[in-house]
Amino acid sequence: MELKLVRIEKPENTNFILGQSHFIKTVEDIYEAIVQTNPAMKFGLGFCESSGPALVRWVGNDASLIELAKANALSLSCGHCFILFMEHGFPVNILNTIKAVPEVCHIYCATANPTEVIVMETEQGRGIMGVIDGLKSRGIETDADIQKRKELLRTFGYKL
Repeated sequence: MELKLVRIEKPENTNFILGQSHFIKTVEDIYEAIVQTNPAMKFGLGFCESSGPALVRWVGNDASLIELAKANALSLSCGHCFILFMEHGFPVNILNTIKAVPEVCHIYCATANPTEVIVMETEQGRGIMGVIDGLKSRGIETDADIQKRKELLRTFGYKL
């Protein structure tokens, strides 16, 4: 066995969801779930098939996000994982919809942070062990930080 660290390569503020599913049908079902939930969202999905031809399957409605998803999925090359890059929306807008897709087993992260994926490789293949999502905590928030957090949520329209 060999541990590897795979960095997700993406533009700084681009959000993505990294997850695990169990069937090639995931590709079309996630596409349908997104367009039915948020038709304005632009996205690209890469899915690592783990049997048969073991290809990176892909779908989306934005060429640059599709290319980003395909490249990152191939870098991961972990069976039945998927990576979904998005614009004109946030993971919170579609996360429950994605989790409700019958093939989806697990979500590793949903973030725009710099992310590293811890991958284990054996003779058989690769699997995701976990993720490093963002930075190490630097301290405890102050009253001023609480105020900034509340303002940010209201700026995005998530709170009144």
